[in-house]
Amino acid sequence: MRIAALALALALAPLAAHADQPLSAGQRFAQDAIIVDTHIDAPTGLLRHWADLGLDTPKVEFDYPRARQGGLDIAFMSIYTSPGEDAAGTATQTAHTQIDAVEAMVGRRPEQFAVLRSPKDFERLNAHNQRVLLALGMENGAPIGDDLSRLKLFFDRGVRYITLAHSEDNRISDSSYSRKRTWKGLSPFGEKVVDEMNRLGIMVDVSHLSDDAVRDVLARSKAPVIASHSGLRHFTPGFERNLSDELAKAVAAKGGVVQVVFGNAFVDPASAADTQAYFVASAKFEEEQAAARKRGETPKSSEAFDKQWEAAHPPRTVKIDAVLDQIDYAVKLLGADHVGIGSDFDGVSGALPEGLKSVADYPNLIDGMKARGHSDETIRKVLGGNLLRVWGEVEAKAVRS
Repeated sequence: MRIAALALALALAPLAAHADQPLSAGQRFAQDAIIVDTHIDAPTGLLRHWADLGLDTPKVEFDYPRARQGGLDIAFMSIYTSPGEDAAGTATQTAHTQIDAVEAMVGRRPEQFAVLRSPKDFERLNAHNQRVLLALGMENGAPIGDDLSRLKLFFDRGVRYITLAHSEDNRISDSSYSRKRTWKGLSPFGEKVVDEMNRLGIMVDVSHLSDDAVRDVLARSKAPVIASHSGLRHFTPGFERNLSDELAKAVAAKGGVVQVVFGNAFVDPASAADTQAYFVASAKFEEEQAAARKRGETPKSSEAFDKQWEAAHPPRTVKIDAVLDQIDYAVKLLGADHVGIGSDFDGVSGALPEGLKSVADYPNLIDGMKARGHSDETIRKVLGGNLLRVWGEVEAKAVRS
């Protein structure tokens, strides 16, 4: 018990260091509101380089001290698998290993973290604002393979939303980045996946999907859907990864929520063009590695490709106003009940706007929203209220055996 108390004191040291400084309106608001961020890529980093995220950790955008400083209550940990892992047949194991990493983090620091499986459990697990609750979202449906029964398995492990595809088409859906458009939307298997997700109470996530696939999901799903980390295409014309006004309004009309992403690539036109070029090059790289496997050769790693790309394409300078512009536009377009936040922290290689560099920075977003005239009610909805409502509705519509 004394060791746990010491660990907690060390984790909260950054907060104590600022205790004698007056809090901004945003900082006070953040500590009082429920903040839900639907996309944080910490598990991928843990597999590459294990770190104790209960402590102040260099070179990461999510850890416990930063989360407490920023007022974060619920962090959806992204269980991400790449198209390369799908092609190699390792996606399912990678997903389980990432979930293991999240569970290990909770087991190591139970006074700081807990796994959240239902919005109904928030108050019980929150521990008077001392814990950061970790929910699970699967980015890329590849770990399902062609076996619907795996959905129940991943649900039982805590997965509460699934982004059906990522940067390439898979068995379920076409990707917005893909040039192939294998299915012209959802595949027949993808329709069954959506049905089973509805039955289990797993939120269907349309981020990364092609326009046709988003339309197919909206037509198929009997429950509201989410876009866990998307921008509005209004600001990045021609960038299909962001939602068009038409599709964003359709998500809202279904009762869903668009979680505005923070990454430069989604809020800045020049950065969006860089990202499109990256995924074209990445797809070519993955095709080359798949061919190498067939020849019996050892493929090069995606991590090595990413490092080479990042060295040649340093992040552009983008202001926090670019994210605030997206939120302003989304609230006007969709209404205050259908907008949230899904940062993509630890998933965009540091390419983030000034003032939104980590989970400690949600107060800056709040200060910006207040300065732009958003009401406290609207801000609370955007920070987490809307996502919790949708999650609860999806759960209520589920019929589990």
